[in-house]
Amino acid sequence: MSFEIVTIAQMRAIEAGAARTGVATRTLMENAGRAVADAITARFSPRPTAILCGPGNNGGDGWVAARLLQDRGWPVWVEALAPRESLAGDAADAARAWQGEFKIISADNPAADLFVDALFGGGLSRPLNGPAARLAQTLPAERIVAVDVPSGIDGDTGRAQGDVCFSAALTVTFVRKKPAHVLYPGRALCGEIVVADIGAPPALIAEQATKLWENDPSLWLLSWPQPSWRSHKHARGHVLVASGPPTRTGAARLAARAALRVGAGLVTIAAAPEALAEHAAQLNAIMLSEAGDDAGWVAAMERKSCIVLGPAFGTGANAERTLEALLTSDSRPAMVFDADALTLIARGVEKGELRADDVLTPHVGEFRRLCPGVLEQAPTRIDAAREAARKFGCVVLLKGADTVIAAADGRAIVNTTGTPFLATAGAGDVLAGMIAGVLAQGAPSFEAAAAGAWLHGKAGEALGVGLISEDLPDILPLVLKSLGVRE
Repeated sequence: MSFEIVTIAQMRAIEAGAARTGVATRTLMENAGRAVADAITARFSPRPTAILCGPGNNGGDGWVAARLLQDRGWPVWVEALAPRESLAGDAADAARAWQGEFKIISADNPAADLFVDALFGGGLSRPLNGPAARLAQTLPAERIVAVDVPSGIDGDTGRAQGDVCFSAALTVTFVRKKPAHVLYPGRALCGEIVVADIGAPPALIAEQATKLWENDPSLWLLSWPQPSWRSHKHARGHVLVASGPPTRTGAARLAARAALRVGAGLVTIAAAPEALAEHAAQLNAIMLSEAGDDAGWVAAMERKSCIVLGPAFGTGANAERTLEALLTSDSRPAMVFDADALTLIARGVEKGELRADDVLTPHVGEFRRLCPGVLEQAPTRIDAAREAARKFGCVVLLKGADTVIAAADGRAIVNTTGTPFLATAGAGDVLAGMIAGVLAQGAPSFEAAAAGAWLHGKAGEALGVGLISEDLPDILPLVLKSLGVRE
């Protein structure tokens, strides 16, 4: 299974290329309609089913699905936006092959128990109107199967083209997922998503070189070194977490525990002298290091594999000096910047600079401070994260329900694990620690950020309702075992 994501333009290029290499577009349409019929019969028992067909190739897929469902004994009919004689190309050919009941969509058409939305695909560039808009407003999502994307949704952005769009219980798309399948609100409107192979030549798909994927362990697990019987704690990496002042130390402990649970061999929290007792009262396996001034911070950093800077760290003058001291040190390792560190970076750092192996983990508000206007001007969160990664020359993880991880070279991953219950205090601190813990073990920064996001989401899914941030690190062993990580 491939986790690549293609845009609508790339999908059109694949289809056009298939025709040039001898794979007829009519064959692709036949395979697409069969995939829709297969997905329906695998999930539903026969029931009165209306196939809603638009005037283009999406409608053509629907005509094929109708014929194949009828062949399998389903009570099925076609309701179309346009007369058959007005169709052209492959869609006209598919419509001529239909021998069953056919109607023009109208207000008094008989109700069905199941509707197949084959009106418009993800390439629609205008709002729904007329009968299509009426159906989008009235048909219940739990009775709709969408072809490609629910009609009215832009396949590249996941946003509705106008005031109304369809939503579905099941969406069947072809070759690869499109951005609308992983970006909100489209992702929430698609229901279950099935990706079907319709016979497009693999070489043509590879030519598109998307550099965009849905997050999956296959993208990063092999780059994450696993321990063997020869391993020792120092070989598994040493994470340093920078602590904030007294009464603001909890965030550092959350990040530190996550780094340790995800597999870092050692984790140390560095703190000002007055904060050490607060930490010591609550720590066992995590070590402490005193860092009372810039020299102390630089000394604490020595021989570390990764640093987490930002959770409840502070944004005053002392924090600014510490950030600059760490950034200008010749011996500093990769750093994961979160929370307050992002505020400091947004202000501008007079000395030092970010490196390609650093990771920034902003939420939307922090992102807007780091890159004013970019979110508003970019077509999608994917484009925004890529622009930020190019600007800072490092990995950027833009947090949200559809978290995006982007590298400066244009690679991007959209994370689809998680639960709304992760919207809780401290969850971002845990994520920063997870990323640092994977990075410290030897994974590249882009892959470490993707791994952290996936694991964070899966941990949230495993816990569900009632989770708090302290729970997340402790569920990680179960999540890691599900990946086949050695015990």
